Amino acid sequence: MNTLASAVKREGLDTTHGAILYLNDITVSFDGFKAINKLNLDISVGELRCIIGPNGAGKTTMMDVITGKTRPTSGTAFFGQNYDLATMTEYEIAHAGIGRKFQRPTVFEQHTVFENLELAMKMDKRVRPTLFARLTSEQEGKIDAILRQIRLNGSEHRLAGLLSHGQKQWLEIGMLLMQEPQLILLDEPVAGMSDAETARTAELLNELRGKHSIMVVEHDMGFVTEIAQQGKVTVLHEGSVLAEGRMDQVQADERVIDVYLGR
Repeated sequence: MNTLASAVKREGLDTTHGAILYLNDITVSFDGFKAINKLNLDISVGELRCIIGPNGAGKTTMMDVITGKTRPTSGTAFFGQNYDLATMTEYEIAHAGIGRKFQRPTVFEQHTVFENLELAMKMDKRVRPTLFARLTSEQEGKIDAILRQIRLNGSEHRLAGLLSHGQKQWLEIGMLLMQEPQLILLDEPVAGMSDAETARTAELLNELRGKHSIMVVEHDMGFVTEIAQQGKVTVLHEGSVLAEGRMDQVQADERVIDVYLGR
């Protein structure tokens, strides 16, 4: 059993079927329009899955279902085997171990990088210190480790509002990591980044592979190629899975070329 699987077991998340996330026949209808149409998807423990597809394919709605922001009209959504996401609130889902980062970074701009990570840790109700309690050496060590991981060591005393767009994105990923989620959802994490920031973000996600289960929704095909490696890429179209496989297989699929990649 790998490290993540062991941690998942300790947290009481049953993944004996091998999937940390399982969506079965999920449909979401808005006034008769099916934003999601009988969607079937599963993510394995420690997997990094890339989700691509044209605008309106249902990618954001799918993430809304997973995080409890939107209730499915029909179908089932399970986190492990013992969490039925369709019956849980957004707070309960976050507490169970699903973290989401939206496209626009939301950091506390008037606080330092270090303080942002500290606040993220103390918002985790499993830790339960007050916001004014002194950090333990273990907690400080955890923040230092994540600072190095997100490429912001040396910038810990800098106000978050002074960071570049890419650095703010890394900080928000670090804030998610502080809460030790078992599944991380990232919505277009490199949108608006420079080429150098995009490359460093790819390095970061490749380092996180296996330590966390990660779902990345992204339009930047170069970035997807960098992080997909030999893993699966899922293509959504009109609310359901159009194709799924390695990046080279998906890129060669005539249906994907027609509806998304173009010729």
